[in-house]
Order: sequence, then structure tokens, then C-alpha cells
Amino acid sequence: MSQLELVGVSKIYGTAVAVDNISIKFDDKGYICLLGPSGCGKTSTLRMVAGHEEVSEGAVVLDGRDISKLPPAQRGTAMMFQNYALFPHMTVEKNVAFSLKIKGVSASEQKERVRKMLGTVGLSQYSERLPSQLSGGQQQRAALARALITDPQILLLDEPLSALDPFLRVKMRAELKRLQSELGITFLHVTHSQDEAMALSDQIVVMNDAKIQQSGSPRDIYNNPETEFVAKFLGGHNVIEWKETLISVRSDLFGLKRSKGNFKCEVNAIEYFGDNVTVSVEGDAGDEYMAKMPEAVFFDKPFSIGEKVFAVWKDIDARTLKTK
Repeated sequence: MSQLELVGVSKIYGTAVAVDNISIKFDDKGYICLLGPSGCGKTSTLRMVAGHEEVSEGAVVLDGRDISKLPPAQRGTAMMFQNYALFPHMTVEKNVAFSLKIKGVSASEQKERVRKMLGTVGLSQYSERLPSQLSGGQQQRAALARALITDPQILLLDEPLSALDPFLRVKMRAELKRLQSELGITFLHVTHSQDEAMALSDQIVVMNDAKIQQSGSPRDIYNNPETEFVAKFLGGHNVIEWKETLISVRSDLFGLKRSKGNFKCEVNAIEYFGDNVTVSVEGDAGDEYMAKMPEAVFFDKPFSIGEKVFAVWKDIDARTLKTK
């Protein structure tokens, strides 16, 4: 077992509360994403787990043991930083071996462990290169190898894909997921990207205003957002005040008709995405909503900008939201 748990954890900077009394058990040996906007508390949470920030209140528990007061090297965690933090004057091999050298591991064991780790991350042929001689994706793999060489129980990743171009970001997502599965350890990954969290996670923890809004599998959270914030932040949902209740309806389950429906609206934008078309509409009160429909359905009887239409959905497809 290497289950990580936060028990009543808070982080306070002067009068500012960065993390407000959060408690959660993370999936053991899963890929977990802390998802939320900038300033929501996700990076402070990660840094408290790593030991790079002190816990103001509460406990960080790993394997039933409070690790809150331990130095980072004694926690059973390793952290991969957003900027990779590779030593520019050291080769890839020496960067990866650095923590082993500090721990007094013999030169022969260092060499063998580094050789295996570079093979795992696909950098065997780049062992003698300096970081400046690597691409962005190769630098990321070197940083991953350096973090993983210590055999941590939990790998902590702070926005690890943010510096990569969109094509490489998608490629490295698959690499991270493969590594987590092969190594069989917990990955705790901070991101503000909804697509990244949905693609990678076994468990998503959505944060906002220093608190946890919702935790669950990507499918559970997407199909059953509990709060107005989660529905809006995830995207792909329409939040509607309906019969004195706040509800969420997924955009692919939100339909448009030319005859009578739930309420009147006007088409104000149409976007074509190949396999689907997104139609944006505005209600009488100025609220905007989106309907996503298959390409063939849209072009069978296409709508036009400025056209008056009605919004429709099935009761079974509406989710009642809390407002927290």
C-alpha cells in the first residue's frame, strides 16, 4: 500500500488562505490530477505533500504515517518541477544519477540503475548530451528519469506539460500514462487543463477557492457535476436556471428545434469541427448556451446565425447543481 491521504490540511500565508481545511484519500497506485484555475490551491497542496511548503494545519499521511514534518528526501515522494530544473552543466546521465550520488550509492550501482531508467524513458542514446542539446520532450523525460531513479512511492508533477507545444503535449500525455501503469506507483499531477486531466486521470480532484469542489473518475465528474463551478470549469455543459433550480445539461444533450421547446433563443455563432458542429445561442435574458451536434445532423437542416430557435432537453439528462 502507498495510499496518500490529506487530513484537514490548510496552508495559510499571513492572512491569505491558500488551502482551506481539505480532507481526501487519493486512489492507491492511480493517476490523479488536481485540476483547477490559477490560484485555487492545487500547487500549494502538491508542495505540502512534497515537503516544499509547511502544513499550516492538518496532516499529510502516507501508508498510515504522518509525513508532514519529514524533510522531502524522507517522505517517499519525488517531485518533477514545471521548468524541469536540470543542471545545465551535467550530462543526462549525471543529472539522473545526482540523487543517487548524494545518497552514497556506489558508482557501479549508479551506472546500472541509470542505464535501466534511461531505457524506461527512451533516452538511452542521449545519456552523454547536455540539457541544452535536448528537445523539450527529451528534457522532460530526463527530468522524469531523475525523479523516478529514487524509487518513490508517489511521483508529484507540477504542470509538467505546460511548456510543450500542443502536438508534443498529446504525445507526452500518453508517455506519462504508460510510465505510471508500468511502474505501478501513484502519480499526483497538477494541471489547469481539463483535456489533460480527462485524458490522464483515474481520479480527478477539482479545486476552487482553496477548497475541493468534487472528486471522482473523469466519467463520473463529467456526467454528474455537483456544483455550478465544476460544470462550467469542465466545459461542455450548459448551466441553466430552470423552474427555480440550477441545472446542468451537457452540450451534446442540449438540442435546438424550430418548433416549441423549453425556452426561446437566438443563434449567434456556428463553429464547424469536422465530426461535429457547435451552435451557440443566446436566451432572452442574455445567457449563452451551446448545442453540439453531429455534422450529418446539423447539415441535414442547418441553422443560420440570427435564426430564432427553441432549446430542448430530456429531463433525464438534467443534473441539479449545488451553488458552492
